[in-house]
Amino acid sequence: MKVKVISRSTDEFTRERSQDLQRVFRNFDPNIRTQEKAVEYVRALNAAKLEKIFARPFVGAMDGHIDAVSCMAKNPNHLKGIFSGSMDGDIRLWDIASRRTVCKFPGHQGAVKGLAASTDGRLLVSCGTDCTVRLWNVPSSDLMETNDSAEKSAQPLDEYVWKNAFWAVDHQWEGDRFATAGAGVHIWNHNKSVPERSFEWGTDTVISVRFNPGEPNVLATTATDRSIVLYDLRMSSEVTKLIMRTRCNSIAWNPMEPINFTAANEDCNCYSYDARKLDEAKCVHKDHVSAVMDIDYSPTGREFVTGSYDRTVRIFPFNGGHSREIYHTKRMQRVFCVKFSCDATYVISGSDDTNLRLWKAKASEQLGVLLPREQKRHEYHEAVKNRYKHLPEVKRIVRHRHLPKPIYKAVALRRTMTEAERRREERRKAHSTPGSVTTEPLRQKRIIKVAE
Repeated sequence: MKVKVISRSTDEFTRERSQDLQRVFRNFDPNIRTQEKAVEYVRALNAAKLEKIFARPFVGAMDGHIDAVSCMAKNPNHLKGIFSGSMDGDIRLWDIASRRTVCKFPGHQGAVKGLAASTDGRLLVSCGTDCTVRLWNVPSSDLMETNDSAEKSAQPLDEYVWKNAFWAVDHQWEGDRFATAGAGVHIWNHNKSVPERSFEWGTDTVISVRFNPGEPNVLATTATDRSIVLYDLRMSSEVTKLIMRTRCNSIAWNPMEPINFTAANEDCNCYSYDARKLDEAKCVHKDHVSAVMDIDYSPTGREFVTGSYDRTVRIFPFNGGHSREIYHTKRMQRVFCVKFSCDATYVISGSDDTNLRLWKAKASEQLGVLLPREQKRHEYHEAVKNRYKHLPEVKRIVRHRHLPKPIYKAVALRRTMTEAERRREERRKAHSTPGSVTTEPLRQKRIIKVAE
């Protein structure tokens, strides 16, 4: 008589530790598992709901300033360090892990409007409305690791006095030069007390400046005359000037695609451009209901964070028209500056209420060390969510965000106004001679002209 037996190795079902889960063997033959799609859909639905349940993005607040936080800068040499400057002239270095002040940089007599750290993280450049630029030595990482509660104070290495107030500063990537923005764009060297070069295109105030991370000699600025200007330090004049209908408050280059940059505009939107083709925006990022004050890209280049006058922080995908996250608290006032952490795990915001706030970049992310089993579970939940994200119920749960009542009402009002404008355009076109009225695309509508 022939007997069929199933034999398994003891290694396959023996647990390594008594706490381990018992292994379960399943037959994945689709003929046997007729309810597989339905079961997966329920799992995707539960995964989307669990993500909402565990969404706790706010980590903590860092208080210490006595006036509004006006600017921030990351320390490229130390993952946990971030600099902040306030409207009363106070500059601080914070340890994000312990959320405490590590060092103070006293000296400015007016508002600090710009902070930038050198690429090696050893030098900090600050500027403000007191018409001075100051260079500071950044404390070593050993000071960050100590648990000494006493706050250290640093003395400036150099102080350069100029004729006009400064509004922004940025340091060159892998170089020893930095640029300041104010009455014009001035290029400085660490070793000289006067600017090496100055650029002026028009008479309006320049309010932000950013060096290109891929090409260190290229920089972009925004000004109060509603312009975005590209400069090349190897040339004697400006390269391109783009004039929009409303001014841009800040600008940021995509670190992974350095030919692209995104500008934060007063009209509640952000506009992504290709530096080679400025006559049309690549993407318009809409969702804010008030002026966007600051913008910063994630080190991955896949998303960016914005802070707005409407007292919210939003995270956008680099190629998406709408935000994937919105962060807000009752106490948080107008947000003037935002930064991604150097590992893209956290977002830091500085607001009018004198506080810096630390947020998770992914609202439901589990912090701390994950067991392999937990890591696989998260990956599986993400996979089933992506597989069924097109279905109405999963899409509704994933897209849902709680909004404060003033912002909810402002969004409804903006939607009504946009719809009314669209209907007016349609009626004008319907009652005009065919071809006499052209509809301008949204990506070109806010651009007035491009000057070479």
